Amino acid sequence: MFPAMSKHLPEDSPTTHFGDRRVPEAEKEPLVRDVFDSVAPRYDLMNDLMSLGVHRLWKAAMMDWLAPRPKMALVDVGGGTGDIAFRFLDRGGGNVTVVDINEEMLKQGRDRAIDRGVLETIEWIKGDAEKLPLADASKDAYTTAFCIRNVTRIDKALEEAHRVLKPGSRFLCLEFSQVALPLLGKLYEAYSFKVLPFLGARVAGDKDAYQYLAESIRRFPAQEPFARMIAEAGLGQVKVRNLSGGIVALHSAWRV
Repeated sequence: MFPAMSKHLPEDSPTTHFGDRRVPEAEKEPLVRDVFDSVAPRYDLMNDLMSLGVHRLWKAAMMDWLAPRPKMALVDVGGGTGDIAFRFLDRGGGNVTVVDINEEMLKQGRDRAIDRGVLETIEWIKGDAEKLPLADASKDAYTTAFCIRNVTRIDKALEEAHRVLKPGSRFLCLEFSQVALPLLGKLYEAYSFKVLPFLGARVAGDKDAYQYLAESIRRFPAQEPFARMIAEAGLGQVKVRNLSGGIVALHSAWRV
């Protein structure tokens, strides 16, 4: 069970959503960290079970749109297990920096990198998407997959993406979104709130964590509102592609 929300808060204390709960902004980060500490050892297995393996096609589509090049310097934010980083390298990309706020997720990624023989090829940094420990205009591409909905201040994370990208560089975000087909939407809603917590309990041993993940998907902005947020952060030429009927959306933009 997640801890209860703090009491005796000042009336003007800013709050945000942690799934369907409202919590003080200062408490969301440790709550999210607890979720991913819990699920880290089974995170990639759960991705396969949750998506029936389709997440691999979604990530392949992200790489297709990115078109990695040998001298392209990528930062992947929230990609602690290394899934996007490995795909980028497999496609011929250059150096990769993985930034994740969760040490347990980074540990999983480092272990996988050792198995692949690419540990030294990837820089692993524990850091916050809202305060990236990277220099201004230092990266050729910024990717984030199934992370940004867990950030406390999404607008701040998008501003940081703009800051660390070089002019003319690419932003790509892969995230769960609003299903475009009504019937599919009803089926997906039932799957998210019935099947996912069940799988979380049986496979990862944490029903509450997967209940939160389902709630966080429902709370995340739909395709067009999120596209506007990207534009408001200063990124240009914003485009969106729906994948699997809008179960996930791939947003693209450029640092102009």
